[in-house]
Amino acid sequence: MVPPPEKKRRTGLILGIVGGSLGGVIAIVAILAMIGTAAQNSFPEAKFVLSLPETLVDGRYELTQDLSDSEGQKIEDEADGAWDAKIAGAVVGQYSLDGDENKGTLVVSGMYGRFKNTDEARDNMMKGAAEGGGAKVAVPPKDFHPTGSGGITVTCEVLTQTQLGTELTVPVCGWTDDNTGASVAEVTVDTMSKDPADIDLEAAAKTTLQIRSEMLKAIE
Repeated sequence: MVPPPEKKRRTGLILGIVGGSLGGVIAIVAILAMIGTAAQNSFPEAKFVLSLPETLVDGRYELTQDLSDSEGQKIEDEADGAWDAKIAGAVVGQYSLDGDENKGTLVVSGMYGRFKNTDEARDNMMKGAAEGGGAKVAVPPKDFHPTGSGGITVTCEVLTQTQLGTELTVPVCGWTDDNTGASVAEVTVDTMSKDPADIDLEAAAKTTLQIRSEMLKAIE
């Protein structure tokens, strides 16, 4: 079998993430790349899409910016023509902790549609986050299967990034399944100055799984 052209086999999904916390600016670029050998199976059925609810994590985070029309459109444009991903839409949202960005910021960048090679896409999401905005990997990616995950793998890592002379600790998690994929970056007053090794990635994975459940919307 002749492999498809390179530009048609890679979905370079550029997820621009910009958030603010305590005078520091977090700028993480996560790349969800649907890369892999050509699969023989057909695309999975489209059953779910992603939404941006007004609040996340049991109401702790409030939506402050919906960037889906701008950043989300960039994702869709990048995905056009990919052989292993059929993109139906993308969402990018910034949330503030208790409505106050000085307390914490959470940014979700995701897409929905019909995807193959989900494990590779998730791995590349983590690699892409580490390559963006001068970020450095402080704790390498680790897979989690939180209780109630239903087989969904959540991968988390800890990045550090220097902004305005201050080094920030940024935990990043992500998932990719048959219909949805997203990265979640969260920075709070409690975590931004922590030693990266002290970040509870298992707890972060659990929170990410909850975010997934709150964003997931069944197609009627």
